[in-house]
Amino acid sequence: MLTGEAVFGQTLKASKGSWDQVGVAVSYQWLRDDTAIGGATGNKLKLTLDDLGHRISVRVTASLEGFADGQADSTATKKVKKARFAVVKRPAITGTMRFTRVVRLVAPVLTPKPNRIRYQWLRDGKPIKGATKKRYTIGVPDVGAKITLQAMVTKPGYQKRTVVSKARDGLHLRPLRRTVTYRIVTRGKITADLGVFAKQAQATYDDPRGWRSAGIRFKRVKTGGLFALVLSQAALVPSFSSMCSSSWSCRVGDNVIINQTRWLQATPVWKDSGLGRRNYRHLVVNHETGHWLGHGHAYCGGAGQLAPVMAQQSKGLGGCKANPWPLPWERTTPRF
Repeated sequence: MLTGEAVFGQTLKASKGSWDQVGVAVSYQWLRDDTAIGGATGNKLKLTLDDLGHRISVRVTASLEGFADGQADSTATKKVKKARFAVVKRPAITGTMRFTRVVRLVAPVLTPKPNRIRYQWLRDGKPIKGATKKRYTIGVPDVGAKITLQAMVTKPGYQKRTVVSKARDGLHLRPLRRTVTYRIVTRGKITADLGVFAKQAQATYDDPRGWRSAGIRFKRVKTGGLFALVLSQAALVPSFSSMCSSSWSCRVGDNVIINQTRWLQATPVWKDSGLGRRNYRHLVVNHETGHWLGHGHAYCGGAGQLAPVMAQQSKGLGGCKANPWPLPWERTTPRF
């Protein structure tokens, strides 16, 4: 006696059924959990929010002059369920997916139109903390990751639904222009963990904030290479050149020399900056490699500004703020 789906927004239709007498007149009363629904006396019933979670049936009353009224109740539906959104178009990400660039979302299209949409940016499938706006800036951890956008839609009477955009790759600021090979060597008595030195130096080279932003990839090799990254006992740094000091790191020809004492302890000036030893290690590798790339020393551009990575920050900041990474105008490669 009933046709239609027990789903919010759908319409149920009742048939008058079969009666022994011909010419009977029928009337309808819709029931919610066996209780009459006020005003629901037609042969159709559109399911509303009030029906969710309840069973619906219909009572048909047959009347014919000369006969007592007859009644029949239909079988009740299953509990009325929430409807589902239909996805017409998934959300999308528009813009250049390069480090520091701002990308934007393209809103999804669903039927019916949601009352509310909440967004969440994802990195390799995991939510990015605080990234819930319509714009997102590609950051350091996004480079090399898969970035997606998740839209969570809601509307009364409809199941919550989450739709996800197609993944896009986070990219370095500039496309790869050149691969530079280097080897790691030591000089003198080394007390620092060489494995940590190699790992952290490579992390500096790979970081989107470093020389990779100039389009150069640094690849370590066992032998040969275009330059040697040297971890040297402090007392032996001057053995590379009379221009080098046991107090500092240095670059001589194709030797990028890191002073072990500075690697382990940083410098008093840097300690006062509050940026910590790990950032000092970024600085010293970037600075000395910058010399190998063809950069000379730079100087503070004004009080309160970030210091150029090619400034001699180990010795003093000149009013600038400590900074272990090349500034935008330093991201050139004179050597190449």
